[in-house]
Amino acid sequence: MDELKLGSVEGRFAEIIWQNEPVASGVLVKICEKELGWKKSTTYTVLKKLCEKGLFKNEGSKVTSVMSKDEYCAVQSQKFVEDTFAGSLPAFIAAFSKRQELTKDEIEEIKRMIDTIGER
Repeated sequence: MDELKLGSVEGRFAEIIWQNEPVASGVLVKICEKELGWKKSTTYTVLKKLCEKGLFKNEGSKVTSVMSKDEYCAVQSQKFVEDTFAGSLPAFIAAFSKRQELTKDEIEEIKRMIDTIGER
């Protein structure tokens, strides 16, 4: 999972793809020139790197995601809990709720999620 970690610039680039996909690679170059100040070569270099990581694909000059933003965030969240809380989701929730009080609505939503997981 480490290879899926994105730096801040890669994250901004990935966000552009997720927001515009499917996107023609030429259009992506123009967006990155405007949004990031990149040259064509930079866009293609970073795109190639993220394609090699398995996050996106560039086929027929069309760029699409292999992994959605939600899937990527889920992998990163799981890795954080594994690395920081020895994989214990309850330990993470306990630490989180000590620093930020959960609203009644948030607590109810968490309960619904747990109930749904128990029904699988």
